Amino acid sequence: MSRIIVLGSGAWGTALALSLHRHGGHQVSLWAHSPEFAREINEAGENHPFLPGFPIPEGLAVTGDNAAVHDAEIVVSVVPSEFLRSTLARVGPHLRTGQIILSATKGIENHTSLRMTQVISACLEETSPSAVSLTIPIGALSGPSFALEVAQGQPTAVTVAYDDPAIAARIQAEFSSETLRLYTSTDVIGVELGGALKNVIAIAAGVASGVGLGYNSAAALITRGIAEITRLAVACGGHRETLAGLSGVGDLVLTCTGSLSRNRTVGEALGRGRKLPEILASLDGKVAEGVFTTRAALGLARRYRIEMPIAEQMELILNEGKDPHQAIHELMIRPGKAER
Repeated sequence: MSRIIVLGSGAWGTALALSLHRHGGHQVSLWAHSPEFAREINEAGENHPFLPGFPIPEGLAVTGDNAAVHDAEIVVSVVPSEFLRSTLARVGPHLRTGQIILSATKGIENHTSLRMTQVISACLEETSPSAVSLTIPIGALSGPSFALEVAQGQPTAVTVAYDDPAIAARIQAEFSSETLRLYTSTDVIGVELGGALKNVIAIAAGVASGVGLGYNSAAALITRGIAEITRLAVACGGHRETLAGLSGVGDLVLTCTGSLSRNRTVGEALGRGRKLPEILASLDGKVAEGVFTTRAALGLARRYRIEMPIAEQMELILNEGKDPHQAIHELMIRPGKAER
């Protein structure tokens, strides 16, 4: 068994730490962004702001010490995309050769359009000796996984991807349990982009629901959404088959239809006419990654000359205040296309 630290004490990070602790045998730590928040969790006995109702068990250490990453064998990054660089600037100098990094953040960096594993790699080069960044493998974990249900111990299946299949197999063995099943992949690009881009389509699904559209519209949106995601992922070097799996279609269906989806919730509120700043404030510090990923995805799309009409309309709604009804109308009156 392994020494594992989870970076990021939001709902998803806390749920993963609880799942790994339930697995048994691991020495698991949960890293919070500040010693004060770590102390708050420890004193309350639960992560009340982000995952209330789930006691932190004895033996699951919660810490705000940046140096705590040094002794871990596996470092799981669940930091929101907008805070990843600043977090790695703090903990990066304490990483060492021989560790394994696993990114479980489903996002794309806004201003660079970099995937999370790319951001991690770039930050290691900046904050650590060059040899370290070359000898720390970095992979991705993604799939249909609401934090609440993982914390509850409901059966969940996800995908873990590394360039080296042996490392993916090790993570599979270390993380799998009676309630969390991992499938392996070598398609890091496809797994990451599937998990990130589905959040954009989930906002669109929420918008459609918010304006009162029905099941026909939802089915069309999800289907055309996976086509949009697949086009971009393949252009970036991902595999089409990956987007038909857990980290593609699986995660997309969950996030577009599940009431626990923050991205869908944001879209629903936009569809009902609420303004984005008000909606984000109502999340009480929780992050809807799709809000940041939409613009980043379009940056990638322009780079690879990929058409993403749903993402384009979501960008106009999110950042230009476009009327959701008009956005849907413009999607429907686009020139006719062949399905393939």
